[in-house]
Amino acid sequence: QVQLVESGGGLVQAGGSLRLSCAASGRTFSAYRMGWFRQAPGKEREFVASITWSSLRSDYADSVRGRVTISRDNARNTVYLEIDSLKPEDTAVYYCAAGLIITGKYNYWGQGTQVSVSS
Repeated sequence: QVQLVESGGGLVQAGGSLRLSCAASGRTFSAYRMGWFRQAPGKEREFVASITWSSLRSDYADSVRGRVTISRDNARNTVYLEIDSLKPEDTAVYYCAAGLIITGKYNYWGQGTQVSVSS
């Protein structure tokens, strides 16, 4: 049973930083891409960033490029998302997801962690 558990969300002032964590368990993730998505109130869920476990390839949405860094710790089976220079528009529930690289889809999702940015 694959489990993804996010943590690290909270209330932050604009301009601050946060590091979100996603602890993955239930299988070996070497063939998986891990992603972060977010959903703001009244909006559709959107892609933020992704990384592969083995090749270190990472991708970022244009809206966050330069402010966000995705990384992973294979020994801890954990993926991180660091967000700098937070803006009120970054307020959203952030979700961790996992999917086989070969399928290009995300099959597993965490419950999400709330990030709120005050102006």
